[in-house]
This record gives sequence, C-alpha cells and structure tokens, in this order.
Amino acid sequence: MPESIRRAEYLSPKVLIVQGHPRSDSFCAALAAAYCDGLGDSGIACELIAPADMNFDREVTNKGHDTRHDPGIERSQALLLWCDHAVFVYPNWWGTMPALLKAFIDRLFGEGFAFEETEDPMVYKQLLKGRSAELIVTMDTPPWVYRWIYGQPGNRAMARATLGFCGLRPVFVTNLGMIKTANAVQRARWLSETRGRASDLPARLHRHHRHERVRSWIKLLRLQFYPMTVVGYSIGAVGAARDDFAISWPAYFIGLTWLLVIEAITVFTNEYFDLQTDRRNGNAGMFNGGSRVLVDGGLEPGDATRAARMLALVALALTAVLFVTVRPGIPALAVLMAGAVIAIGYTVPPLKLVYRGAGELTVATTHSFFIILCGYVLQTDTLSAGFPWLVSVPLFFATVPAITLSALPDYDADRSVDKKTLPVLLGPKAACIVAIVSTIAAALCGLGLLKIGVYHSPLLVSLAAVHAIALAWAVRRFIDSKRYVRKIDGLMILALTFVVWFGVIPLLQSN
Repeated sequence: MPESIRRAEYLSPKVLIVQGHPRSDSFCAALAAAYCDGLGDSGIACELIAPADMNFDREVTNKGHDTRHDPGIERSQALLLWCDHAVFVYPNWWGTMPALLKAFIDRLFGEGFAFEETEDPMVYKQLLKGRSAELIVTMDTPPWVYRWIYGQPGNRAMARATLGFCGLRPVFVTNLGMIKTANAVQRARWLSETRGRASDLPARLHRHHRHERVRSWIKLLRLQFYPMTVVGYSIGAVGAARDDFAISWPAYFIGLTWLLVIEAITVFTNEYFDLQTDRRNGNAGMFNGGSRVLVDGGLEPGDATRAARMLALVALALTAVLFVTVRPGIPALAVLMAGAVIAIGYTVPPLKLVYRGAGELTVATTHSFFIILCGYVLQTDTLSAGFPWLVSVPLFFATVPAITLSALPDYDADRSVDKKTLPVLLGPKAACIVAIVSTIAAALCGLGLLKIGVYHSPLLVSLAAVHAIALAWAVRRFIDSKRYVRKIDGLMILALTFVVWFGVIPLLQSN
C-alpha cells in the first residue's frame, strides 16, 4: 500500500463503533457514545451500531456470507468495509463477550467476506487487511487479575483468533474495571479518558505505523542468517593467528562490517527480485519464502531497492577505508570483489544465479569459502595457505542440505516463475537425496580434518557425525512421507544446526 494512502488512513481514519452490550442503557453504551463524541471533536467520520438494535438470525445456518435476509448484517458488513478502524465496546462476561455479540460476530465475519479458504487447510486468505481495530472491555474482575491470572482469554480470542485472523491489525485493547464498585467520579473519568482516546486515535495509529516500519526493516534484514557469517569470518581471522600472523583489529572490524553490509544488500535484493515467487508461496516459514515484509505490504518494493543502493555506497566507502588504512593487496581485493559479485548476483540481473540453476552452489560457496577467506586474507594478504581452504570444505557440504531443503516448500511457487532451484531442476526426491549425500560428505570431511590434525576435538567431531546421521535419517523419513511441498521448519532447524558444528569446531579448535 502506498505510503501516502497509509498516511491518509491514520491521519483521518473512518471509524465504525460496535456497541456490544445487550442493553442500550448500559455503561458500555455511554462509553461508545463518548468515543463517538471524541471522534467528532477531531472531525473524524464515524458510524455507531449496536447488535441489540438489529433483528438478525443468530445462528450460522449457511456457509458463506449470504446476508440477503439480514439487512442489519448486510449493512454492518458494508460499514466494516467502509471503515479504516473498528471499535468494539462490550462487557466481559464469564471471561469473554456476551452471547449477543458473539452471534453478531459469527454472522459479521463470514467466510467469503472476512476470510477465505485455500487449498492448504492451514492457510487462509485475510480479506479485511488494511484496517485496524480496538477493544474497550468493561469488567467486574480487576483488570490485572483478568490479564495476569486468567490470561485475558476473551481479549486474546477477539484480537488474535477473530480480528487478527481476518487481517485487522493492530488491535488496541483497553480494560476498564471494576465496574460494579466504581462510583460516579470514576465512571466520569473513564468516559473522559475514552473521549481522549478517540481524539488521540490518529496519533496512536501514527505511532504504531512508525513502530511497524522499524519492525518491518528489522524483519526484512533477516537477522537469523547473520551469526554464521560472523562465525565464518572469525574462523578466517583465527586461522591467520594460528599461522603466526598478527591480528589487525581495524582490518577485522572494517572487513566484518563490509561483509555484513554485503549480506544485507543480498537480502534486500533477494526480497525484491523474488517478490513474484514469494507472493505465490503458500508455504513460507521462518527459513524460506522470504521475510514476507514486501508481500504483506509492511514495506514497498522500492524501499528495498533504495536501501540496497544506499548500502552499496556504504560498501564502497568501507572498501576505500579498508584499502587506505589497512592497505590489503591484490589477493584481498580479488576475494572481496569476486565474493560480492557472486553473493549479490544470486538474484540480481544479469547473473540471476538462482534462476540459472546455480543458487545452492552460490549460497554454499559464499557462506563457506568466501567468508572464511575474507577473514583470512584481510589479515595475511595471501591465498596460498591450506587452513582456510580445508576448513571451508565441510562447511560448504554442511550448507548444501540447509539451502536445498529450504527450497522444497517453495517448489510450486519457484517452478511457476521458472526459478531453477535444485528441487525444480532435479525434482523434490532427488534434491532430498542430494541433501543426504552432502550431509554425509560434511561429516566425512570433518573426520578427515580430525585425522590430519586441522581439527583437535574428537568429541565435537563425533557429535557432528551423530547429528549428520540424525539429519540424514530425518530427510529419509521425509522422502518416505512423499509430502514434499509443505512447511518443514522442524527439519530446517535440524539442518541449520548441523551447519553450526562446522563453524564452531574450527573456531574453537584451530589454535
């Protein structure tokens, strides 16, 4: 959604107020009227409705949102589509809402209107995105008891399982109580606060929007993938110390910053150029399908490309600083430039390596040989030493299963846009076999490095071998299930933690 439209929505939102108490003379009715008055003071358009004033069928007797025989529900749905912000004012009865309001919600948020099923029984389309909501809940229980002792079940159900499920975010919640012991002064104060909360609505939405943009940027960075970059780079630096080179801390920190900037550029450009396949992906998880920030509209595609261009300038500036202050030679320059081109070329034209069948090879290479050589060559300015090359080999093979398996849930979406991942090129089953073979190869390489004295801990190498057996067995069971295109976060955690062994072992055992 364009930023100008977002700004218009939170500066002057259209508001629907639902007064959910069965009695029209209740304190909830007074609160709803106070909220409406507060909006009027700020010149904000609002509509106030009450299910108690409607004659509607309280049972969901037909699937879908056929409202032809319920004018009240039909008008309420039209108002919900009209509004930018929906406010529900109701009492907390038996931990949740009154039966009348529950019946109204059952009819209001009908299938085909508020949500829609997909082919995946675990995935639903949210049809009311772009709207926010608010709950003002009165109760005779002390609010702190309701929140901390009971876990506020009614609020959670309404905010997450109903409004959030249909796409309304954020959902502000205000609990007012204890109502039965409140005197006239306290009730007047609550009414005044409610009017003020309504007047402050644009500012509250604006603050939330700012916070959401910050969270979106953090999510877009995909910080879960950076620790192994730091570990791999540090392996190279520690290896230089192992080979009796003095550590240059300016070179270490400037180089590490440069590497993390390149990683961020790669992530941002991947999000932009993979947007088409990410939009078609119904199996996105923590480790596949992108961050979903561009797909869900948290940020615009142009935001990602502008950030990537700005970071490219930062990378160039860091390169200049590195070569002016640290003065590395041609080997370091060759490693940095070649690695940057390959990493960024993963999805960026003209290389688009992942669309040409080289995606897994690219990721495995950059997250093993490239990052380790960066750490080593910036300290030594040489590529002839054996250590960084040797320890990169098992890390390379350990990375292949993770990146290969991560493409399985994306298989249908990737194939539809001709993105040539290994599962698309070879088929899901053959890609799983590649993952198993690469897992075994990583473990065997680790045992080999232990035998020739590069690794020094039989215990850690043995644990890595046990992990390899567990991962290979889990992938084999996954093959037997013949359900390849689905979320596999558990299997991905097993594969990614396997990679960690071949970062930790050389980092701890190289001196």
